[in-house]
Amino acid sequence: MLDKFVQIFITVDFYVAILRMATPLLLAAIGGLVAEKAGIVTFSMESMMLMGTIAAIVGSGLSGNVWVGVLLALLGGMLIALVYAFMAVTVGAHQIVTSVALNLGMLGLSSILYALAFTRGDEIIQQVIKVPGLEVVKIPLLGDIPIIGAIFFNHYPLVYVAYVSVPLVWYVLYRTSWGLKIRAVGEHPHAADTVGINVHLVRYLSLLVTGALSGLAGAFLSVGLLNSFMENMTGGRGFIAYTSIVFGKWEPGGVLLGTLLFGAADALQLRIQPMGLNIPPQFMTAFPYVVTLLILILVVGKASWPASSGQAFRREGK
Repeated sequence: MLDKFVQIFITVDFYVAILRMATPLLLAAIGGLVAEKAGIVTFSMESMMLMGTIAAIVGSGLSGNVWVGVLLALLGGMLIALVYAFMAVTVGAHQIVTSVALNLGMLGLSSILYALAFTRGDEIIQQVIKVPGLEVVKIPLLGDIPIIGAIFFNHYPLVYVAYVSVPLVWYVLYRTSWGLKIRAVGEHPHAADTVGINVHLVRYLSLLVTGALSGLAGAFLSVGLLNSFMENMTGGRGFIAYTSIVFGKWEPGGVLLGTLLFGAADALQLRIQPMGLNIPPQFMTAFPYVVTLLILILVVGKASWPASSGQAFRREGK
């Protein structure tokens, strides 16, 4: 039994699985980081991911083209982000309460949209619908490198998008004037307003980035990993993505490490379950979420949110 356990860690497939399991978390978390830096709590990533899952399935299934599904997922995530932006930024509603409402609403709406899209006559199709899905793309030359090529350069396109987004977001946040505006709005929105920065616009655009990447995260789950849809397909990954932001202390590199940790926990439990250990399968399924809880306990007290996080902005005198 010990040999089987050790074997897990010396196989290429395990490390490939880590990167793929971490991908939806990383896409959502790195997008959420942008809005978090602008002072917006992104608990609503779960709803954006849910919209991404169903939009991708509907787009791919009805058009026969997976990239139509991916595009719809991106736009669907942005649509939910706009709804959230209107409530949190324009109306000034409580951001966590609004996020919970959106998450619960999309949980039901995604199933309704699936039923509407795949109904024949008066009957809903009961069997699992399989739609065109993403295919693995091997990077020329790099993909042929022994071991390294198999682990890093033979993946679905959205895997590459996720990991390239980390240095890209870092560059935008810390090497561009737009990134400076985002960080200024997140830390001192009133001071940013006095120097001519449109706080509401910055927060809206930051949330659109969150919505786009979270929608892609949902698309990866539905047309990347399974090519089908099921109720509550995200399974709380939006919350784990948020935990990754906290774990990473609101820095792109830290977010990457956090998502890889949770991806490793998920990949590990999938490989331990078939080993026949005397461990309840429910515990193994919950293992990644236990890791999340432990990380929250150990890290959240030491984390430092952006100064204006969760606070609605109103111009003085208005």
